[in-house]
Amino acid sequence: MTKQGLVIALLAVTVALFVLGASPLFIVDVTQTAIVVQLGKPVRNITEPGLYVKMPFIQEVTYFEKRLLDYDSSAQDVITEDKKTLLLDNFAKWKITDPLKVYQAFQSQRGALQRLHDIIYSELRVELGRHDLIEIVSSTRADIMKVVTERANEKASVYGIEIQDVRIKRADLPEQNEKAVFARMQAERERQAKQYRAEGAEEAQKIRSEAEKDREIILAQAYKESEELRGGGDAKAFHIYADAYRQDLKFFEFTRSMEAYKSAFKDGTTLVMSPDSEFFRYLKQR
Repeated sequence: MTKQGLVIALLAVTVALFVLGASPLFIVDVTQTAIVVQLGKPVRNITEPGLYVKMPFIQEVTYFEKRLLDYDSSAQDVITEDKKTLLLDNFAKWKITDPLKVYQAFQSQRGALQRLHDIIYSELRVELGRHDLIEIVSSTRADIMKVVTERANEKASVYGIEIQDVRIKRADLPEQNEKAVFARMQAERERQAKQYRAEGAEEAQKIRSEAEKDREIILAQAYKESEELRGGGDAKAFHIYADAYRQDLKFFEFTRSMEAYKSAFKDGTTLVMSPDSEFFRYLKQR
């Protein structure tokens, strides 16, 4: 066969291979690395971008990302130390540092992602199980995530994967737990309200008792003072009457009789007495 015929034959074979989808050429992008696999065994690890050649039908190429990747899990249940169930939604930043290890362990990037999910969820479940609900949602979340990131990265590094950060995107209570927590919160608020009302009623009763005691003391003091004043006035009155009686006995008797007439002879008053009664002595005199 001539040289020209050989070239034509090679071109024909190449075109046929392209038609059959078995091109000997492949491209590695700047954002990728590639593993060339021959009969199920990796034979080349390509880390630099460019155009490369492989053996059609015998060799295959598996690509892996160089870039920092996102992992976003679906919400899953986690039980805290105080036996509360949390519906946890988390995400992570990770990258492939050794494509050969990843291929040997999982054969693809998708398989590595599934293993990554298992590692992170396992570490989250273990670490969150050591903390109360209030710690997870408030005070120590950053510290918890730091511990989870370190432990998950330690396990993932065996497979050529680096986990740079793990974060909780959202932590909710399941719907049935939310209702139970709301019912407990409502019961607690009602208990506190009853306690405050009872304390208020007790304080009000104390105030009323103190006011009533002060009132009785004030009334007793006022009554005492009024009786003392009344007694003093009566004593002065008796003294005046006695002095007047001693000065003119007849005038005193006359005055007292006039006062008695005035009190006795009111409108509508009926008296049944003897006309010779001593009571009418001054009326009978001319």
